[in-house]
Amino acid sequence: MTNDTSSDDEQQRRESRQTWDEAAAAFDNEPDHGLRDPSVRGAWTMLLKAWLPTTRAMILDIGCGTGSLSVVLAELGHDVTGIDLSPAMISLAAMKAVAAGQSITFQVMDAAFPQLSLQHFDALVCRHLLWALPEPAQVLRRWVTLLKPGGRFMLIEGYWNTGAGLHAQEIIEALPAALINILVQDLSDQPEFWGGAVSDERYAISADLRR
Repeated sequence: MTNDTSSDDEQQRRESRQTWDEAAAAFDNEPDHGLRDPSVRGAWTMLLKAWLPTTRAMILDIGCGTGSLSVVLAELGHDVTGIDLSPAMISLAAMKAVAAGQSITFQVMDAAFPQLSLQHFDALVCRHLLWALPEPAQVLRRWVTLLKPGGRFMLIEGYWNTGAGLHAQEIIEALPAALINILVQDLSDQPEFWGGAVSDERYAISADLRR
């Protein structure tokens, strides 16, 4: 039974990797992915700046995709590590960092089971990934172990018109008890983040790890 489950998990990872590898070339065409529009980029920059440490910090960008947020974080003066399951995404992210003149560590890695040092990061950022992972409550518990005591935890998620995603309350109920100061910001009514108006549920959640 254990071997069958392991085999199923590996097959799912392979399929997911292939899906995102195939999507990588066009990924940045979405305004909130590529951040090519200065107003969209500015909105995300201000959100990250407001919610993350004001001094230089070690930040993990989980499911970094093509690295747009990673670059913004580095431009804000942070030491950034970005991980993603897709080699194609990571390749584009690395090129984007070089083009921006930023030194960022990118690694191909399964975000559901990150192989990183415990209590290593001052902050963790994840955008639009948790909804796609199995057993999100368990994933959240693994992620929290990567934070230093007092570290900041930031998720950007949504529940889209397609029926995919997670409602904010679902995530709040799944957050580990070690997280405090939980805040939710509705992003649905702020078109500057998305390059236009949206009609579904989009939000950011932040919390702090107990010291």
